[in-house]
Amino acid sequence: MLATLLDVDVLDIARWQFGITTVYHFLFVPLTIGLSVLVAGLQTAWYRTGHERWLRLTKFFGTLFLINFAMGIVTGLVQEFQFGMNWSDYSRFVGDIFGAPLAIEGLLAFFLESTFLGIWIFGWDRLPKRLHLLSIWLVAIGTWLSAYFILAANSWMQNPVGFSYSEELGRAELDDFMAVLTNEVVLVTFPHTIAASMMTGGAFVAGIALWHLMRRPDKDADAFRSALRLGAVTVLVSGVAVIATGDVQGKVMTDVQPMKMAAAEALYETEQPASFSILTIGSLDGSQEIWALKVPKLLSYLATGSVDGEVRGINPLQEEYEQEYGGGSWTPNIPITYWTFRLMMGLGFVAMAVGAWMLWATRRGRAPTSRWLLAAGVLMPLMPLLANSMGWIFTEMGRQPWIVFGLMPTAAGVSPGTTALEVGTTVVGFTLLYGALAVVEVWLLLRTIDGGLPMLAGGDGPDGPDGPDVTDDENPLSYAY
Repeated sequence: MLATLLDVDVLDIARWQFGITTVYHFLFVPLTIGLSVLVAGLQTAWYRTGHERWLRLTKFFGTLFLINFAMGIVTGLVQEFQFGMNWSDYSRFVGDIFGAPLAIEGLLAFFLESTFLGIWIFGWDRLPKRLHLLSIWLVAIGTWLSAYFILAANSWMQNPVGFSYSEELGRAELDDFMAVLTNEVVLVTFPHTIAASMMTGGAFVAGIALWHLMRRPDKDADAFRSALRLGAVTVLVSGVAVIATGDVQGKVMTDVQPMKMAAAEALYETEQPASFSILTIGSLDGSQEIWALKVPKLLSYLATGSVDGEVRGINPLQEEYEQEYGGGSWTPNIPITYWTFRLMMGLGFVAMAVGAWMLWATRRGRAPTSRWLLAAGVLMPLMPLLANSMGWIFTEMGRQPWIVFGLMPTAAGVSPGTTALEVGTTVVGFTLLYGALAVVEVWLLLRTIDGGLPMLAGGDGPDGPDGPDVTDDENPLSYAY
């Protein structure tokens, strides 16, 4: 039996499946959000300047955006089915709350994205330039709206507001929809997520442009130089925004989920002032600190806004939760929360450093030559992408053992009629399927990237005789294989 081989129960397997499929899907989300804005910006540059290189860059990165968007849709569909498959009790408990924001996301935001994306794909040479440009901006706005409504639903799990509990039905019922949409958690999580997504899109554009600029310096150098600097500037600006919004988010998190902040820092006892742990070595079970390298008072500022602020520790919070919710462990997995929090920040800082290096290497018309920069540039798109995933894992794992903080433990949300064998079988199936999709995704991306900028009909390259208004009727923006 598969369940016997795995030696885990239904809850553990269901959590593994949800984690695998969700993190995999989330690899496509920030890149889609960031690329939608950058592709719209490239097309705007072409619309305003008429320079052909912006049109070719638009079609090049637009094709990469389409590949990523399509894969995100395919992997995202599984998320909806999982709620009914493995988490029916959870779905029943939160259904009245989640129904509104998720319905609006599907009927308004995703409809806006998909409709105008189709118009953008097939509207080249069929729509006036201004309306065609508007269509891609509406796609970008749609991605932002989708993110907001989904984050509003997730933020309710972190900080339940605008509801009442029905004893008769045994579920939460929506009382104030605006309270859900203006939850203090979503108000800080949304700009943080958007900034991180823009950082991911910028790193993607900059890394690809650097590879072409250094490996093929005689082909479309001006265009890729422009794309490189655009991507690098995006990484730096959005990186600053990530830091600023993350600072605010940390203070809100400390207020509504003090255990998550304590776990993020492996802070076992209450401290005033509290030091920020750069590196902590703890016991194997994560129950106590053995040695730590710390920055004095920094955690107090991050958590409270004051260098002398008090930050409650894991042990006193555990005692407090035992009195409020009953016996048992109310502490998340300390090693996972601690290290995902640091990987999230560390990868982001490294990406910003590489972005600054790119700008320095291309200043005043210089051509980058360092092989170390090329290696860093190739890895650069993965840095904010993985940082986003680490942030998502931290957010969800740091809330444990709650599936809805303070209301519903994760163990109470699993489907009662599901067996370990059934869930284990789907875990294997989804893993194999997603592995195959990863191969397809990477192959399509690498093939498109290697092909370089598309040539435009009637032109001889960036300085073709037909000028910037020439479009490619014979090769519309699409991808077939």
